[in-house]
Amino acid sequence: MTQVSILVAAYNAAATLPCCLDSLRAQTVHDIEVLCVDDCSTDQTLPLLRRYAAEDPRIRVFQTPANSGQAVARNLALQHARAPFVCMVDADDWLSPDALEQALEVFSRHPQTDCVLFRLMMHEQKDGSEHLFPLSEALTAGNAMSGREAFEACLNGWQLHGLYLTRTRLHRQIPFDTATRLYSDDNTSRLHYLHSREVRACSGTYYYRRHEASMTASFNLRRFDFMEANLSLLFALKKENLPRRIIRRYEGSRWMTFIACYRLYLQHRTELTPDFELSLRERFRTMLHTFRPSRLPLRYRWRPGYWLTLSLPLFDLQQRAYRRLHT
Repeated sequence: MTQVSILVAAYNAAATLPCCLDSLRAQTVHDIEVLCVDDCSTDQTLPLLRRYAAEDPRIRVFQTPANSGQAVARNLALQHARAPFVCMVDADDWLSPDALEQALEVFSRHPQTDCVLFRLMMHEQKDGSEHLFPLSEALTAGNAMSGREAFEACLNGWQLHGLYLTRTRLHRQIPFDTATRLYSDDNTSRLHYLHSREVRACSGTYYYRRHEASMTASFNLRRFDFMEANLSLLFALKKENLPRRIIRRYEGSRWMTFIACYRLYLQHRTELTPDFELSLRERFRTMLHTFRPSRLPLRYRWRPGYWLTLSLPLFDLQQRAYRRLHT
C-alpha cells in the first residue's frame, strides 16, 4: 500500500528538478507516489518529468491546461493522491533520505496527530550556507501542540513553518487556497493547523532553496498578491467562528502587510509602467476599504505612519512623510 503521496508543482524548473526528484526516489520509505504537475512550462521541465516517470513507476506526471500557479497545480495533484498521508515539495527543494520515515514514525506513535512538521533547513543558493528555521520549543522538545495553539503560533508571524506531512483526508477537506497565484498556500497551512487535533515535529529534514530569482525573495509584481491572500484568509477565519480577539489580532497583521506592500510600491514605483501603476493603485484603493478602525488593535489606530484613513491620497501622503523621516 502506498504510504505517502508527494505533490510536486513545477514551472520552468528543469535546472532544479533532478535534485528534488532524486531526493524523493532515495527516500528510505519506498511505498510512495510522486505526483508531478507541469504548469505549462516553456523549458525542458515536462520532458524531464516524463523521463523520470519512465524510469520510476512511482512517479506520475500531469499537466495543467493553462499556466495557473502553484496552488492550482498542487490541487490537481491532490485529486490523484492515493496514500493516507500527503506532503508537498517544491520543485527547487529536496528532502533528506529519512524525512518521510521520520514523519511516519511520529504518526505511528501518536495516532491523534494530524500534522508533522519537518526540520526546515534554509539553503542559500548564492553561497551554499545553511541555517535552521527555529521551531517552537514545545515541538523541538518532542511535545505536541494543539491545533489551536499551532494555528495561533503562525497567525501573526511564522513561529511554525508550512512544510509538513499531513493526513490526506484533512488536506482534501482543506485544499490549497487558489485566491492568488502566490502566498495563499500559507492560508492553507494555517487552516490545516487549526483543524488538527495535534501538531508535532520530526527530525527528517526539508531543504528549502533560497535564491534571488525566487518569486518571494526578489521584487516582483506578484509580491502585491500578499494583500489579496490575506483578505482570503480573513474570509475563511470568519467562517470558523473564532473568538473576536483572534480576528482582531489577524486584522492587525493584515494591516501591517498592507502598509509593507504600499511602502514596497513607493520604493520601486519608478520601475513600474504607467498602466501597471494605475492598476496597482486601484488595488490599493479597493483593499484599503476592507479595513475598519474599530477592528484594528488600539496600538495601530493613531501610531505615526500606521494611521488608518480610508482616503488613498491621505494614506499616500502619510506614507511619503513617514518615508522621508526614516530615510
